[in-house]
Amino acid sequence: MRYLHHFWLCPFSRKIRVILGEKKLEFELVFEKFWQRREDFLKLNPAGQVPTLIEEKKLILPDSTSIAEYLEEVYPDPKLIGSNPKYRAEVRRLLAWFDLKFFEEVTKPILEEKVFKRFMAMGHPKTEIIRVAKKNISYHLEYISWLVERRNWLVGDDFSFADISAASHISCLDYLDDVPWEDFEIAKTWYVRVKSRPSFRPLLNDRILGLNAPKHYSNLDF
Repeated sequence: MRYLHHFWLCPFSRKIRVILGEKKLEFELVFEKFWQRREDFLKLNPAGQVPTLIEEKKLILPDSTSIAEYLEEVYPDPKLIGSNPKYRAEVRRLLAWFDLKFFEEVTKPILEEKVFKRFMAMGHPKTEIIRVAKKNISYHLEYISWLVERRNWLVGDDFSFADISAASHISCLDYLDDVPWEDFEIAKTWYVRVKSRPSFRPLLNDRILGLNAPKHYSNLDF
Protein backbone atom coordinates (compact mmCIF):
# COMPACT_ATOMS: atom_id res chain seq x y z
CA MET A 1 0.00 0.00 0.00
CA ARG A 2 1.06 3.56 -0.72
CA TYR A 3 0.92 6.05 2.19
CA LEU A 4 0.92 9.83 2.07
CA HIS A 5 1.82 11.71 5.25
CA HIS A 6 -0.02 15.02 5.01
CA PHE A 7 -1.64 17.91 6.82
CA TRP A 8 -5.14 19.13 5.90
CA LEU A 9 -4.29 22.70 4.93
CA CYS A 10 -0.85 22.05 3.53
CA PRO A 11 -1.03 23.11 -0.16
CA PHE A 12 1.88 20.85 -1.07
CA SER A 13 0.14 17.83 0.48
CA ARG A 14 -3.00 18.73 -1.41
CA LYS A 15 -1.05 18.97 -4.65
CA ILE A 16 0.19 15.40 -4.29
CA ARG A 17 -3.26 14.13 -3.34
CA VAL A 18 -4.66 15.58 -6.58
CA ILE A 19 -1.81 14.18 -8.67
CA LEU A 20 -2.36 10.72 -7.19
CA GLY A 21 -6.06 11.10 -7.91
CA GLU A 22 -5.48 12.18 -11.51
CA LYS A 23 -3.28 9.15 -12.08
CA LYS A 24 -5.83 6.92 -10.33
CA LEU A 25 -3.27 5.59 -7.86
CA GLU A 26 -4.56 4.15 -4.61
CA PHE A 27 -3.16 5.54 -1.38
CA GLU A 28 -3.95 6.00 2.28
CA LEU A 29 -3.65 9.30 4.09
CA VAL A 30 -1.66 9.56 7.31
CA PHE A 31 -2.43 12.77 9.19
CA GLU A 32 0.79 14.28 10.47
CA LYS A 33 1.19 17.09 13.02
CA PHE A 34 4.61 17.78 11.54
CA TRP A 35 5.49 20.54 13.99
CA GLN A 36 5.57 17.97 16.79
CA ARG A 37 8.56 16.32 15.06
CA ARG A 38 7.37 12.83 15.90
CA GLU A 39 10.32 10.43 16.15
CA ASP A 40 8.88 7.79 13.83
CA PHE A 41 8.08 10.44 11.24
CA LEU A 42 11.59 11.93 11.44
CA LYS A 43 12.96 8.48 10.68
CA LEU A 44 11.00 8.60 7.42
CA ASN A 45 11.85 12.21 6.62
CA PRO A 46 14.56 13.89 8.71
CA ALA A 47 13.36 17.27 7.43
CA GLY A 48 10.11 16.66 9.29
CA GLN A 49 7.99 18.09 6.50
CA VAL A 50 4.84 17.07 4.68
CA PRO A 51 4.05 15.72 2.22
CA THR A 52 6.05 12.52 2.50
CA LEU A 53 5.10 9.64 0.23
CA ILE A 54 5.87 6.01 1.02
CA GLU A 55 5.70 3.83 -2.06
CA GLU A 56 4.83 0.16 -1.88
CA LYS A 57 8.45 -1.04 -2.03
CA LYS A 58 9.52 1.03 0.95
CA LEU A 59 10.66 3.91 -1.24
CA ILE A 60 10.32 7.10 0.82
CA LEU A 61 9.88 10.33 -1.10
CA PRO A 62 9.89 13.76 0.60
CA ASP A 63 9.27 17.18 -1.04
CA SER A 64 6.24 17.75 -3.25
CA THR A 65 8.27 18.67 -6.34
CA SER A 66 10.33 15.49 -6.14
CA ILE A 67 7.22 13.40 -5.52
CA ALA A 68 5.38 14.98 -8.46
CA GLU A 69 8.29 14.40 -10.84
CA TYR A 70 8.64 10.80 -9.66
CA LEU A 71 4.95 10.07 -10.15
CA GLU A 72 5.02 11.64 -13.61
CA GLU A 73 7.96 9.50 -14.70
CA VAL A 74 6.78 6.21 -13.21
CA TYR A 75 3.06 6.68 -13.96
CA PRO A 76 3.00 8.81 -17.14
CA ASP A 77 -0.72 8.42 -17.86
CA PRO A 78 -2.18 11.00 -17.90
CA LYS A 79 0.64 13.39 -18.68
CA LEU A 80 0.54 16.31 -16.28
CA ILE A 81 3.73 18.06 -17.34
CA GLY A 82 3.37 17.92 -21.10
CA SER A 83 5.10 16.11 -23.93
CA ASN A 84 7.44 18.74 -25.39
CA PRO A 85 10.27 20.79 -23.85
CA LYS A 86 8.62 24.21 -24.33
CA TYR A 87 5.39 23.11 -22.67
CA ARG A 88 7.24 21.41 -19.81
CA ALA A 89 9.32 24.52 -19.22
CA GLU A 90 6.17 26.62 -18.90
CA VAL A 91 4.60 24.09 -16.53
CA ARG A 92 7.71 24.21 -14.33
CA ARG A 93 7.81 28.01 -14.46
CA LEU A 94 4.24 28.31 -13.20
CA LEU A 95 4.75 25.50 -10.72
CA ALA A 96 7.59 27.54 -9.20
CA TRP A 97 5.44 30.68 -9.35
CA PHE A 98 2.77 29.18 -7.13
CA ASP A 99 4.89 26.93 -4.91
CA LEU A 100 7.46 29.66 -4.23
CA LYS A 101 6.15 33.16 -4.97
CA PHE A 102 2.45 32.65 -4.21
CA PHE A 103 3.33 30.57 -1.15
CA GLU A 104 5.66 33.20 0.31
CA GLU A 105 3.42 36.16 -0.48
CA VAL A 106 0.01 34.70 0.33
CA THR A 107 -0.39 31.11 1.51
CA LYS A 108 2.37 30.95 4.10
CA PRO A 109 1.58 34.17 6.02
CA ILE A 110 -2.16 33.47 6.12
CA LEU A 111 -1.77 29.85 7.21
CA GLU A 112 0.86 30.72 9.80
CA GLU A 113 -1.24 33.47 11.34
CA LYS A 114 -4.67 31.86 11.12
CA VAL A 115 -3.95 28.14 11.46
CA PHE A 116 -0.52 27.21 12.77
CA LYS A 117 -0.43 29.80 15.53
CA ARG A 118 -3.66 28.21 16.75
CA PHE A 119 -2.33 24.64 16.63
CA MET A 120 1.01 25.55 18.13
CA ALA A 121 -0.40 27.91 20.78
CA MET A 122 1.80 30.75 19.50
CA GLY A 123 -0.49 33.64 20.38
CA HIS A 124 -2.95 35.75 18.41
CA PRO A 125 -2.78 36.32 14.65
CA LYS A 126 -1.14 39.54 13.48
CA THR A 127 -3.80 41.35 11.47
CA GLU A 128 -1.27 43.46 9.56
CA ILE A 129 0.43 40.37 8.14
CA ILE A 130 -2.94 38.92 7.12
CA ARG A 131 -3.98 42.23 5.54
CA VAL A 132 -0.86 42.38 3.35
CA ALA A 133 -1.22 38.75 2.28
CA LYS A 134 -4.89 39.24 1.36
CA LYS A 135 -3.90 42.26 -0.71
CA ASN A 136 -1.27 40.18 -2.49
CA ILE A 137 -3.76 37.52 -3.52
CA SER A 138 -5.52 39.97 -5.84
CA TYR A 139 -2.35 40.35 -7.90
CA HIS A 140 -2.11 36.58 -8.32
CA LEU A 141 -5.79 36.18 -9.19
CA GLU A 142 -5.35 38.84 -11.85
CA TYR A 143 -2.47 36.81 -13.28
CA ILE A 144 -4.54 33.61 -13.27
CA SER A 145 -7.32 35.49 -15.04
CA TRP A 146 -4.87 36.80 -17.65
CA LEU A 147 -3.55 33.30 -18.31
CA VAL A 148 -6.90 31.54 -18.66
CA GLU A 149 -8.25 34.28 -20.93
CA ARG A 150 -5.54 33.25 -23.38
CA ARG A 151 -5.34 29.52 -22.73
CA ASN A 152 -7.71 26.66 -22.00
CA TRP A 153 -5.83 25.89 -18.74
CA LEU A 154 -2.99 27.81 -17.10
CA VAL A 155 -0.33 26.48 -19.47
CA GLY A 156 -2.28 25.52 -22.57
CA ASP A 157 -4.86 23.03 -23.75
CA ASP A 158 -4.22 20.44 -21.05
CA PHE A 159 -4.71 20.30 -17.30
CA SER A 160 -1.26 20.24 -15.71
CA PHE A 161 0.84 20.45 -12.56
CA ALA A 162 0.49 24.23 -12.82
CA ASP A 163 -3.30 24.11 -12.40
CA ILE A 164 -2.96 21.58 -9.59
CA SER A 165 -0.46 23.68 -7.68
CA ALA A 166 -2.37 26.94 -8.07
CA ALA A 167 -5.68 25.37 -7.07
CA SER A 168 -4.13 23.56 -4.10
CA HIS A 169 -2.87 26.83 -2.65
CA ILE A 170 -6.13 28.62 -3.39
CA SER A 171 -8.22 25.84 -1.86
CA CYS A 172 -6.45 26.32 1.48
CA LEU A 173 -7.25 30.03 1.39
CA ASP A 174 -10.79 29.35 0.23
CA TYR A 175 -11.30 27.10 3.26
CA LEU A 176 -10.48 30.17 5.37
CA ASP A 177 -12.78 32.34 3.22
CA ASP A 178 -9.89 34.58 2.17
CA VAL A 179 -10.39 34.58 -1.60
CA PRO A 180 -12.21 37.64 -3.05
CA TRP A 181 -14.01 35.67 -5.73
CA GLU A 182 -16.55 38.44 -6.37
CA ASP A 183 -13.80 40.54 -8.00
CA PHE A 184 -12.33 37.80 -10.18
CA GLU A 185 -15.00 35.98 -12.18
CA ILE A 186 -12.56 34.57 -14.73
CA ALA A 187 -10.31 33.04 -12.08
CA LYS A 188 -13.42 31.81 -10.28
CA THR A 189 -14.65 30.01 -13.41
CA TRP A 190 -11.24 28.34 -13.78
CA TYR A 191 -11.30 27.23 -10.12
CA VAL A 192 -14.81 25.81 -10.53
CA ARG A 193 -13.49 23.66 -13.37
CA VAL A 194 -10.60 22.43 -11.21
CA LYS A 195 -12.60 21.67 -8.10
CA SER A 196 -15.21 19.81 -10.15
CA ARG A 197 -12.62 17.21 -11.17
CA PRO A 198 -12.95 13.86 -9.35
CA SER A 199 -9.33 14.07 -8.19
CA PHE A 200 -9.99 17.37 -6.41
CA ARG A 201 -13.30 16.61 -4.73
CA PRO A 202 -11.86 14.69 -1.73
CA LEU A 203 -10.09 17.90 -0.67
CA LEU A 204 -13.46 19.59 -0.38
CA ASN A 205 -14.48 17.08 2.29
CA ASP A 206 -11.63 18.06 4.63
CA ARG A 207 -12.79 19.64 7.86
CA ILE A 208 -10.73 21.02 10.74
CA LEU A 209 -12.18 20.99 14.23
CA GLY A 210 -12.77 24.56 15.35
CA LEU A 211 -12.24 26.01 11.86
CA ASN A 212 -15.40 25.96 9.80
CA ALA A 213 -15.25 26.30 6.04
CA PRO A 214 -17.62 28.76 4.30
CA LYS A 215 -20.74 27.31 2.71
CA HIS A 216 -19.41 27.70 -0.84
CA TYR A 217 -16.20 25.78 -0.11
CA SER A 218 -17.53 22.32 -1.05
CA ASN A 219 -20.09 23.57 -3.56
CA LEU A 220 -18.82 22.57 -7.00
CA ASP A 221 -20.33 25.64 -8.70
CA PHE A 222 -20.29 28.04 -5.75
